[in-house]
Amino acid sequence: MMKQIVIILILRILGIATGFNLSAQTKILPGELNLQPMIQPIPMTARFINDTSFIWCGTLIKSHIDQKYHLYYSRWPRKLGMNAWVTHSEVAHAVSDSPFGPFEFKSVALPVRGKEYWDGLVTHNPTVHFYKGRYYLYYTGNTGDGIAMRNQLNWSHRNNQRIGVAVADDPNGPWKRFDRPVIDVSSDPEARDAQMMANPSVTQMPDGRYLMVYKAVAKKKPQPFGGPVVHLTAIANQPEGPFVKLNKPIFTAENVDFPAEDPFVWYQDNCYYAIVKDMKGAFTNAGRSLVLFYSTDGLNWKLGKHPLVSALSIKWENGTTQKLEALERPQLFFENGKLVALLCAVNETTEHSYNVQIPLKKKY
Repeated sequence: MMKQIVIILILRILGIATGFNLSAQTKILPGELNLQPMIQPIPMTARFINDTSFIWCGTLIKSHIDQKYHLYYSRWPRKLGMNAWVTHSEVAHAVSDSPFGPFEFKSVALPVRGKEYWDGLVTHNPTVHFYKGRYYLYYTGNTGDGIAMRNQLNWSHRNNQRIGVAVADDPNGPWKRFDRPVIDVSSDPEARDAQMMANPSVTQMPDGRYLMVYKAVAKKKPQPFGGPVVHLTAIANQPEGPFVKLNKPIFTAENVDFPAEDPFVWYQDNCYYAIVKDMKGAFTNAGRSLVLFYSTDGLNWKLGKHPLVSALSIKWENGTTQKLEALERPQLFFENGKLVALLCAVNETTEHSYNVQIPLKKKY
């Protein structure tokens, strides 16, 4: 032990004398991030819930204007059933003085605007970022006949899903929407994203470009579901696009169709990371869960060295542990470059869902 202390002191002295940044050399190696032990019990204020609406998704940002925390989420009437996300979801907006709530509803950020628009009836899957002094809200939109179906999805709405971006100078809005998706399905009927696309996630790359990861569905398998379901990447020079597709599937598992969903991608410690929902337990022995992937270039991905982020349970500050039917739509919130919270959509039953903001504490 004494020998180790002496070595550390010598290294620190050398660092001071030479200007060498020792702390920069103590960052974790690519793929070594371990999120599971960082997860802390959840305060009850960090449960954003509503008696009359399903609440899904959840993305958080701190305003540089009012210094408040702005939550964007998907919601739709509970009376229509869970499957009405595809026909009646809208991206709404809530505000708090803390990243762990309580949050209060403030507005509908991306409301219905007419079925003639590509995103005219439904907005869903929000993820918010602050780039170049402006706020960018990426989302999934669709249109169709507007008919909610309790026992199955409305497939025309599902297959009309595209990815868009809205832009604002203030997180309170107004949000400028566009008449075309920021990235659209491919016209080639054999393409991997010929049928629909959803679940966008975006991060800025070290060279200043923007990497998008998204879910795509091909037309090669029987309708109306289609398939295979894959994840693809695209890159743009500006946050509003245009995004150029790379067309190489990622988060794949041998002999498993539709292995992953709900990606959230970010860059830290000279490495890209992505949390995804493991649909069928293809990546760990934990069954359906949240798992971690990493990449050194954003294009080629491997399972993280500590892959399991969370199984289907959460722990509350009162000491209780709750088993869940679903823990999905993971997104991280950073403040001053540090991990603060993991946001997830929670399903206790098929008739009850909400968002949680799970505290994270650095453990390495």
